[in-house]
Amino acid sequence: MSEDLKAELARLKAENEALKNKKPAGGSLSMKVSEKGALSIYGMGRFPVTLYKEQWLKLLGIADEIKQFIQENDSRLKAKD
Repeated sequence: MSEDLKAELARLKAENEALKNKKPAGGSLSMKVSEKGALSIYGMGRFPVTLYKEQWLKLLGIADEIKQFIQENDSRLKAKD
């Protein structure tokens, strides 16, 4: 293997490792349509949150109730860092 090829391979390995370890910008969320046609939200945790359209709409429809519940139970709920 030539020196140029070895150097390029080392550079690509380092770049690959850096990309693997790179975290999205704080609070950065992204969306994608899954293979099965559901909406996946990335950036909330290790895995995406994936629901079908009707499920998202149902959840968004009670957003005020969810916020109220969180407010009422704030002392019992934990925050993830």
